[in-house]
Amino acid sequence: MAEHNDFGNLAEELAANFLVEKGYKILQKNFRFQHAEIDIIAAFKNEIIIVEVKARGTDIFMAPEEAVTKTKKKLLVLAADQYLKHHNINQEVRFDIITVLPDDGGKLEIKHLEDAFQSFDAN
Repeated sequence: MAEHNDFGNLAEELAANFLVEKGYKILQKNFRFQHAEIDIIAAFKNEIIIVEVKARGTDIFMAPEEAVTKTKKKLLVLAADQYLKHHNINQEVRFDIITVLPDDGGKLEIKHLEDAFQSFDAN
């Protein structure tokens, strides 16, 4: 497996652990629908949280959250809608982004951007 895939998998695991420590319940990881994939689906309070995890070795050129394009947002909304329908869930949905970046010392830092975008932002 490519090294960037290993880093991505590590970042998703760190993000899931981070959420659990904050009291989130992980419902599913890597949910796929058509060409869309949701990294983490969680429940917190009375909401379903759709989480996109972005890991980068550096943010020199672009902050990781900026890599969540309008197309990616549309795919996340589409997949979230399918997940909710399939599981007959009728709850509020929030879209979050978790970024993972090494600090100056090489330690991985996690940043949680709650309510990073609305479903209508994807249109």
